[in-house]
Amino acid sequence: MAIGKKLKNINEENNFFYLTLALIGLLIGGAFVQVVGEGAMEHLLQGFTILTFVVCMASLRFDKNWSRFLYTLLGTWVVVSVIKTVLGIKEMDVVMLALTFAFFFGTFKSIARQILFTGHVNTNKVIGSVALFLLLGLMWAIAYLILLEFSPNAFTGMEAISWGQNFSNAAYFSFVTLTTLGYGDISPLTPLAQVVVYLEAIVGVFYMAIVVSSLVSSNIEHQVNKNG
Repeated sequence: MAIGKKLKNINEENNFFYLTLALIGLLIGGAFVQVVGEGAMEHLLQGFTILTFVVCMASLRFDKNWSRFLYTLLGTWVVVSVIKTVLGIKEMDVVMLALTFAFFFGTFKSIARQILFTGHVNTNKVIGSVALFLLLGLMWAIAYLILLEFSPNAFTGMEAISWGQNFSNAAYFSFVTLTTLGYGDISPLTPLAQVVVYLEAIVGVFYMAIVVSSLVSSNIEHQVNKNG
């Protein structure tokens, strides 16, 4: 009941705040599940993921172009998750990861359309730019997990185990790469993994320039229009 009331409080002035909190919660949850038993780990992470999906959809319901698509993805993800749990089909992991990537990509596209190079800049839009950054890191984390499904030796320092156990490691490596820190504890081995990694590093460098220029130009345009 309390969660339902919170979701109803989400509006176009604070939606990106709730969405960003949900994404941060997913990252923290991904790290937290590693301290619980292996049997409950994936179910707990799936719970965090579904909660994030619900908050994202509530935050983006104002974008009618993507809301139906996001609802469809969530429904399909739940069905695939149930099939995997009941029938024990391991190949469903790849499908679940692909659906999760599509969800993050759709969310990213919807937010970008609402905040980049459009309208005046407010706190909600600034927080939305943080959500975009988090989504970039999450999308690449999912890409690394998919890559590990097909190429178990693609990375050093990251074992080919279930995606639930590997999610936190993949997210850590993704954000380290996105911010070009490069600690070196996890590194790509195969040519395809190397390409995916340096593409993320390139996107990370250009993201800041694009977002800053977008917010500045939008604010200048708003001031010009306001002053006539």
